[in-house]
Amino acid sequence: MAATGPAVHRGALVSLAYPVYFELLAGVAAGIINMVWVARLGGDRVAAVAVATNVENVLLGVILMAGSGTTVLLARARGAGDPGGVRAAVRGGWALWALLTPVVAVGGFLCREPLARLMLGADGGAAPALATGYFSIALPGTAVFFATNVVDGILKGAGDTRTPMRLALLANGLILILDPLLILGCGLGVRGAAIATVAGRAVALGWGLVALRRSAVLRAAGPSPRTLSADLRRTVRTGLPMSADFVVRMGGALALVAVVARIGVAEVAAYGIATKAMYGATMAFYSVRQAAAIHTARLLGAGRDERRAVGRAAVGVSGAVGVAALLGLVAAAPWIMAGFGAHGEVAVAGALYLRCLGPYLVLLACFIALGGVFEGSGGSPFLARITGCGVVLQLALCYGLSGLGLPGICLAMALATGAQCAALARLYRRIPERQRVGDGSVLRVG
Repeated sequence: MAATGPAVHRGALVSLAYPVYFELLAGVAAGIINMVWVARLGGDRVAAVAVATNVENVLLGVILMAGSGTTVLLARARGAGDPGGVRAAVRGGWALWALLTPVVAVGGFLCREPLARLMLGADGGAAPALATGYFSIALPGTAVFFATNVVDGILKGAGDTRTPMRLALLANGLILILDPLLILGCGLGVRGAAIATVAGRAVALGWGLVALRRSAVLRAAGPSPRTLSADLRRTVRTGLPMSADFVVRMGGALALVAVVARIGVAEVAAYGIATKAMYGATMAFYSVRQAAAIHTARLLGAGRDERRAVGRAAVGVSGAVGVAALLGLVAAAPWIMAGFGAHGEVAVAGALYLRCLGPYLVLLACFIALGGVFEGSGGSPFLARITGCGVVLQLALCYGLSGLGLPGICLAMALATGAQCAALARLYRRIPERQRVGDGSVLRVG
């Protein structure tokens, strides 16, 4: 099969990435919608929903093991034209869902009160009880949340990134309608927000399952050549490093709040607002990563190792977004903070932080996008180790440079991300320029 040109790789990445981008933004919007309506009921309610959203972000990292693992294995089988491999990837994803869901849904429900007190403190006023009420609905609802993630992973592996986008928009549209009805109209408060979220996702899941039944790729699947336990183990091996990478990065972001708190309260508020403002850029980086993983896995399955070419295309696309974000933040930082309702010291600190973030964002864009090539080719364990070391280095540098204020935090983040980019680039240079892969197997670097 002839080699593919750079323009074709870029076109394939953009085609796969832009629906993922809107899907990721829609996922972020769900938490914002809940916060907007709950904010009308008081600070305790806001604190309860904010904590619940953070817990859900951690749980997302858990189920990414199934969703991401299924995507890569299915894309590889699809590229190889292997109907049995398609079935094996789907079976492994659902088997892992069946294994994880009872632990999280049932265990989380039973531990909802201690979890709320742990997150909000025993002296958190009414917030722990409110969070417990939210958890009593949301944690059993993780069965729906996890299933939706697996459905998304299967569809993406089959080359369909548009349907997951539509499902996310459908779920959020329903949440937007149900939130005011349940939170305010029915007087359910925080519980209403949880019910609206689970209900919106449940309807979207139903449509997703219908889409799976209609998928031509899945209808053509043959019997798996392996046992169910073997399919499960393959999914875990493939998806676990990706899950670990996400959880470590999320944990590092939470720990960084404690470092920023050493500077001042206004800086903590500015950091929190700026982090939300950056979602527009960072979600674009992650959408390119997912696209690169799918594209790389499909090419390897077809017996074509074009990882270097895909990597260059991914860095080019994501890096361009990073540069655009840098210019936008420098020009519009004060207006961005004003749009989030910040004023006074918080607005000044936030604008300074956003204007200093540019170099970090460009480096992050390159690191995240190039990581997709490693995820799609079996190099996720290397990527997870680099991320883990990078997070530790970032926290240490941020602590050491926090005396410089928020610019010092930005400098530390840029230095740590630059080190991660250098480590990943070293692995990337070991990849051969182009070669045939006779059996469509996964190639590892290092």
